[in-house]
Amino acid sequence: MNEVALAEAMVIVNAAATLREAASCLRERFAALRIVVVDAIDMRGETPAAGSATRQLYYGASDGHCWAVTGDAASASALFIAERG
Repeated sequence: MNEVALAEAMVIVNAAATLREAASCLRERFAALRIVVVDAIDMRGETPAAGSATRQLYYGASDGHCWAVTGDAASASALFIAERG
């Protein structure tokens, strides 16, 4: 995911009334990515890829079994979305 796509994703997330709605819209726009809604408490200590006053996006990567937050946009195959904690 490049910077332009990440900025677009953040606009989508901020425009949605709920995180579930945001996830649905992101799934339509970025069909190749896995989109996961997570609790802000589960993301404590993680560095978001992008954020606003109310919501945050994190890049996710998988080794085929487990998911992890990554800072590497090139290896991201998912976006985790959360309310700002």
